[in-house]
Amino acid sequence: MDEINEVLRKAPLFEPLDEEDTAALRSSVNEVRLGRGQTLFNEGDEGDRLYVILSGKVKLTRTAVDGRENLLGVLGPSEMFGELSLFDPRPRTASAVAVTDSVLAGLGHDDLRPFLSSRPQVGLQLLKSLAARLRRTNDVMADLVFTDVPGRVAKALLELADKFGKEGDDGLHVHHDLTQEELAQLVGASRETVNKALAEFALRGWLRIEAKAVVLLDVERMRRRAR
Repeated sequence: MDEINEVLRKAPLFEPLDEEDTAALRSSVNEVRLGRGQTLFNEGDEGDRLYVILSGKVKLTRTAVDGRENLLGVLGPSEMFGELSLFDPRPRTASAVAVTDSVLAGLGHDDLRPFLSSRPQVGLQLLKSLAARLRRTNDVMADLVFTDVPGRVAKALLELADKFGKEGDDGLHVHHDLTQEELAQLVGASRETVNKALAEFALRGWLRIEAKAVVLLDVERMRRRAR
């Protein structure tokens, strides 16, 4: 329980709250468990709650008319999603699928709205979170126009390292748990092109490729390539 509370306190929704308010909001939380590959909700579904990831990884995706899938992001513990429908109660704009076995904290909008009305600082924190997501979307759009595929791959791996990386004796281990196809969807390129970029980085000694993971051996070189 203490570990769950610690993860929740790092989420944007809970961050500005004192212990009393945290306990009050925590009482309205429902725990949701997902198996690897299980869908939480689909694009177009009605949205009535937001979620905080307690453990595991969840991907957010959108599907084009021709069936192609775009991976919008991979989220981990303490990250939040689904809050957009709290302010704009329209159908979900993305699908949420568990990348690994995951545990989520779900909070219904009907429980949250009265709470927000008496605590404006929480609403401001949620808006700040949405603004950060909008900035990231703008950055992604700019990268698709101005950055080549190897640069986008380097940037994506560094962002995944910030979330899931763990330092080891031989480098920064990044267990992203993504397939080659999913990694390609994340950077908006073909799997073949992304694999070629990864092979080039490995040849230069910047990283080592492992199953659904990489070990970053030269983070500074990767940062330079991502610029």
